[in-house]
Amino acid sequence: MTNLEKVATAGGRRSGFVIDSSFVFRHSSFPARSAFTLIELIVVVTIITILAGLVLSTAGYARKKGARARAETEIAALSAACESYKADNGVYPRDPTANTATDALNARTMIDPATTNAALYRAASLVLYRALSGDRNLDRAVTVADENYNIDGNPLSPPLTQLPQAYFAFKPNMLSPSGGSGTVTAIADPFGNTYGYSTANQYDPNTGYNPTFDLWSTAGVAPSPTPAPPATQQNLWTKNW
Repeated sequence: MTNLEKVATAGGRRSGFVIDSSFVFRHSSFPARSAFTLIELIVVVTIITILAGLVLSTAGYARKKGARARAETEIAALSAACESYKADNGVYPRDPTANTATDALNARTMIDPATTNAALYRAASLVLYRALSGDRNLDRAVTVADENYNIDGNPLSPPLTQLPQAYFAFKPNMLSPSGGSGTVTAIADPFGNTYGYSTANQYDPNTGYNPTFDLWSTAGVAPSPTPAPPATQQNLWTKNW
């Protein structure tokens, strides 16, 4: 019997519709939606953490690889500039006072450019900077004022009769402080340390490596712990030997 027939049968005794039980929607007719369990949440968080770690480690490796490649390029360019300097001056850039700065920095034993040997690293790199850039008063420009200084920064008497020759154009990111302004304090490698430059082997054959000059970046490697023999800390550097 339809609803209309049921209503007609009821007549005047009562009003309204009679709802057939087949029209009743029951809550149980809809499937219940299950929630994540605590274990499932832990598994998801763990996977995300592992993936994030992999991404960060890959990005860090790519940055270090790029920095090493840049250091190799800069060392090659600086070495070529040193050869040009020697062709004009008969010697490689070297502190005029024996056993000072470039002679005193020994790549065999002085492996820490950031703390213990920081001052010597900076002094030696400034000799190289003055010699190759022509900027002898460290103001980032070559002017007549530079004619009054030697490559160790000491006054010249008499001064030069012309501007110092420039053999290398240093980019702002190669110098400290960074930003392209301020008195130059060092030649900086891509890892934020000072490049090592040494003529120690010229002064004492028992020190340094090359009879010409040593030029290197410690490549951001901490000075300790030193690799186990026969490996040395210098094996991890970017260098010209």
